[in-house]
Amino acid sequence: MQKITDFDFKQGDQLTAKYVFLEKLGSGWEGEVYKIRELSTGIERAAKLFFPHRNLKNRSALFYAEKLHKLRQCQMLIQYHNEELIYIDGTPITVLISEYVEGELLSEFVKGFRGKRLRPYMALHLLHALVRGIEEIHLLKEYHGDIHTDNVIVNRFGLTFDLKFLDLFHWGAPTKANRQYDILSIIRLFHECLGGAAHYAQLPAEIRQICCGLKSSLIIKKFPHISILKEHLEKMALSSEVTH
Repeated sequence: MQKITDFDFKQGDQLTAKYVFLEKLGSGWEGEVYKIRELSTGIERAAKLFFPHRNLKNRSALFYAEKLHKLRQCQMLIQYHNEELIYIDGTPITVLISEYVEGELLSEFVKGFRGKRLRPYMALHLLHALVRGIEEIHLLKEYHGDIHTDNVIVNRFGLTFDLKFLDLFHWGAPTKANRQYDILSIIRLFHECLGGAAHYAQLPAEIRQICCGLKSSLIIKKFPHISILKEHLEKMALSSEVTH
């Protein structure tokens, strides 16, 4: 099995007779995600290309497609369309086509703020939006598995955040441990968007009580289920230190 770790497609390269590459959106353990254009309609879509050594017998792609289909009503997930197959030096590469969502990666969005970090009140709105989206997934007895700032798209921001996940990951069966890993990942993302360890000691007590020093055992003890974290956020009494 050929080991490919970078497809390196450029703008204008052809993806089958139907699509053309526009730009690379991101990469991960399983493969890469590109923005593409459907030639017959001019509609922009997203394409996930799986590294062949990470997709033995097409299992990863099949799991991913089935998972997106199962979770198709979840608002923060992209909508899956169809599968394509291409060949690179004779090696088959599975490509999953899905909707393309306009917006800015959360990692870039945060850089636009003073100190390249969010103020606590805005960060809480971000956390609440993420928690609501993940709760939909968890209530269907599934999990996301790959939550980080380069995997979240900020579509719109006003009174609330309108977010989409660029990708998700299949770690195996949807276990309690995998769902709790999502909770830990969300808290770590929240911590990162607030400026990370360098600013943690100066954060309001309400924020530090959520982050729990990023100690996994403390976080899971306090928030064993995503709905408990959601309820905590919605019932918080916020000090002026958070809202100013």
